Amino acid sequence: MTVLRYRILLLVGIIILTGCVRAGKEQPVEQPPQSVGEQLLVKGIESYEEGEYKSAAKNLQDALSAGLTLKTDSAKAHKYLAFIACGSDNTRRCRDEFRKAFEEDPNFSLDTAEAGHPIWGPVYRGVRNQMKSKGKPR
Repeated sequence: MTVLRYRILLLVGIIILTGCVRAGKEQPVEQPPQSVGEQLLVKGIESYEEGEYKSAAKNLQDALSAGLTLKTDSAKAHKYLAFIACGSDNTRRCRDEFRKAFEEDPNFSLDTAEAGHPIWGPVYRGVRNQMKSKGKPR
């Protein structure tokens, strides 16, 4: 058998064997079921992002009332409630919601774009500085 013929047979064999290999069916990763509070948090954030602030505020408050397992989730709910309050010219409530976010999660922070927002950015920075002086946020 010539080298060329041997290589061709080898190549054909590899192609045939490759065709026999069947990809296994991927198993979906099981996500643990979300609690009622977590579901309401997601719904509240979605409503906020769609500009439905009244619905968002209700869902976020309901999420907090139902109970959120993670302190970071509670802080996130308070963050969005602060955004809604600031956007409605309710600076006192905005400040209170940011304070609650820091109380839930001492490492709470806004990303650069959020912290630089002209409406709630100054309120957030004021609360953050106040909490720092009390030794709360890190």
